[in-house]
Amino acid sequence: QGRLVESGGGSVQTGGSLRLSCAASEGSFTMLPRGWFRQVPGQAREFVAAIPWSGSARYYSDSVKGRFTITRDYAANTVDLQMNSLMPEDTAIYYCAVHTGSATDLRDQTGYYYWGQGTQVTVSS
Repeated sequence: QGRLVESGGGSVQTGGSLRLSCAASEGSFTMLPRGWFRQVPGQAREFVAAIPWSGSARYYSDSVKGRFTITRDYAANTVDLQMNSLMPEDTAIYYCAVHTGSATDLRDQTGYYYWGQGTQVTVSS
């Protein structure tokens, strides 16, 4: 069974940066789209960013566009999320996920079938 392990979370002040990384132990994940989502306790999980297997496009939520960048490293089987200009409203648990590769929009979490355990990001004002 494959595993997804997120790392890089932590606490920063407003305006700071963090880089999250999602390492996959399953080789087949390399050929599938990957995404990042986040969730604040008591609220619904929301889409943050996604990248198709080809890496030819990037998708971002409006709230992070221009501040976050998603990239993938095929050799290392990792997907990273560079987060700049962080704001308190970015505080959440961040999850990486593997998409099934179906026609479901990459921004729709129902299209993802494998999830990591999450990493906490806290931004203080």
